[in-house]
Amino acid sequence: MEILLSQAANGLVLGFIYVLIAVGLSITFGMLGIVNFAHGAFFALGAYFAYELVRLFGWPAAILSPVIVAGIGMLLEVTLIRRLYGKEPLLSLVITFALALLIEAIIRYVWGTDGKPLSPPEFLNGFVELGPIFMTRYRVAVLGATIAVLVALWAFLAFTPYGRIIRAGSRDPAMVDMLGINLPRVFTAVFGLGCGIAAIAGVLAGPLWTVSPSMAANAIMPAFVIVAIGGLGSFAGAVVAGLAVGITTALTIQFWPEASTAAMYVLMLIVLLLRPRGLLGTQWERFE
Repeated sequence: MEILLSQAANGLVLGFIYVLIAVGLSITFGMLGIVNFAHGAFFALGAYFAYELVRLFGWPAAILSPVIVAGIGMLLEVTLIRRLYGKEPLLSLVITFALALLIEAIIRYVWGTDGKPLSPPEFLNGFVELGPIFMTRYRVAVLGATIAVLVALWAFLAFTPYGRIIRAGSRDPAMVDMLGINLPRVFTAVFGLGCGIAAIAGVLAGPLWTVSPSMAANAIMPAFVIVAIGGLGSFAGAVVAGLAVGITTALTIQFWPEASTAAMYVLMLIVLLLRPRGLLGTQWERFE
């Protein structure tokens, strides 16, 4: 039972990291209608920029990594992604897949192909025992940080005028445009927000995973699975699905390691057979 609870707790940490990646992807997909296959590359960039900032200035500087990645995302939206709006979905899939390959190639050129060690802050070294649950201090900190980011993002989307514009635009961009709101600027901000959230996940995952070019591929598929399970554009659905995928993966690694890679796809298959729109997915007029 102690092993089961500890693995479930580790699965929560993994699940919340997946949630951060998937929420950014879901926001971008829901409002822009773009299948952003490069989302995992922004996750990897967040980890690599954090590695450099921590190496040069210490851990407090890592907070700049999501800001830098968000800026890169906004620049790419203005110069490249904006040209894909209203086009065939297959075109955005191909272009963003090529963008992901380009970013990964740049990462390999700048930082090399070998993994980079990113140690957690010194004050988070060691372990914490919470009753029968045994976890590292850093994992507990990641759990708290991801929950704080998700609560802040939910409050922003739910209670601020800008959040309402984003939610309305994800349902009906034409209506938002007719209200006199500068839709291109909103799209740029949303794409940057999604990239920044992915970068936050990359910063937090760096000490848990090896900072390597393969991080992008390891992140993008779980993100798509979570969006499919939770439902397109559903914030709550992404949270529920991410936690379910994280716990399922962690428990499968413990008791059936050979099936750990396939476990989340089996979960997705079961959910989509029972509810094709996802757990909390609803009808989206712009995609009907």
